[in-house]
Amino acid sequence: MMTNMRYLFLALAIIISLHYILSFSHEAYGRATSISNIKDHITGSQNRIPPYKIPIPEEYYAHPDAGSSQGRKANAAIVMLARNGDLNGVISSMKQMEDRVNKKFHYPYVFLNDEPFSDDFKTRVSEITDSKVQFGLIPNDHWNQPAWVNETKATESRNDMVKNNVIYGGSVPYRNMCRFNSGFFYQHELLKPYKYYWSMYSNIDMVHACIYLSFPHRPDIKFFCDLDYDPFLIMQDQNKVYGFTVSLYEYEATIPTLWNAVKSFIEKYPNLVSPDNAMAFLSDDGGETYNRCHFWSNFEIGDLDLWRGEAYSKFFEHLDEQGGFYYERWGDAPVHSIGAALFAKKEQIHFFNDIGYRHEPFQHCPQGDAHKKGKCWCDSAQNFGRHLPYNGKTGR
Repeated sequence: MMTNMRYLFLALAIIISLHYILSFSHEAYGRATSISNIKDHITGSQNRIPPYKIPIPEEYYAHPDAGSSQGRKANAAIVMLARNGDLNGVISSMKQMEDRVNKKFHYPYVFLNDEPFSDDFKTRVSEITDSKVQFGLIPNDHWNQPAWVNETKATESRNDMVKNNVIYGGSVPYRNMCRFNSGFFYQHELLKPYKYYWSMYSNIDMVHACIYLSFPHRPDIKFFCDLDYDPFLIMQDQNKVYGFTVSLYEYEATIPTLWNAVKSFIEKYPNLVSPDNAMAFLSDDGGETYNRCHFWSNFEIGDLDLWRGEAYSKFFEHLDEQGGFYYERWGDAPVHSIGAALFAKKEQIHFFNDIGYRHEPFQHCPQGDAHKKGKCWCDSAQNFGRHLPYNGKTGR
């Protein structure tokens, strides 16, 4: 009897030890890949571990006999904003997503369009995957320029931007897209059942907008590495709410009054700003001015509840009332970035260093052991922002 009790206590001791070891590895990984640690690493601080030196815990990796890691999945969907004319680019992007990531996890797709999707689009897209695919129509009032916008003022602004060669400066559809992504995509009926999303890219009216670019537009994206773990479970288990791969500087000409609007919101609703926020990512002087840093929203893995919450909802309403989406050219990337930095804890913002990704003209190529682990085919030296804070900053 005593021998059996000893074995029982020994077994319990082993289980408890394993629990603490796994908990520590998960916490270490979560801390190492948070935005606060990335800043410390870039600036030379020795207090944190570089994110690429902390491996993903093995329990997150897919196994041959399970549809996802440990046979469980998050409540998540892959979201794409596209038009019928984007079909070839969509298929190319989706095929890479399936081959590199989703064939292991079978997350559903949600396609959104301000026009009805054609039968050909639906058929060809559905043939790429075994996962569930849904096609949604964007409501007119979520997409089109609001009636209260002073069109004379908006037209003058667009004309000035065209004269000054501001990217997408003359495009109303591009502004519609930015406003929709900033304040409405997460309200769509098809996304209401989900908690997490992976936005692959947005590509509305790019043919029209392309005349403002100095490089040929390519609607498709590239995934450079095999991703054998479930990123949604990382978000869920580590309590992350926003994930990115590339960060940039926004064009100053597109957001001249955005930060004034942000500051007026903070003055009005100081209680809605997270005490442990990431203001240091946005501002180099404690919030007085905006340094134009933002996460590139062509790639986002996020918690929809961040956008659905009271803080961000009031934030978007406040910004929308200013008219800056049309009187200037406020992009969804800085709006999302500012929202995430203000309303989430900085530890909840996650750098997916090991996801190799390209959307013209920028890319992220994993560094260190993550490059080898993911069997990446990109050149790690060809990495946008290799020597810049938070994986790089420049114009969007």
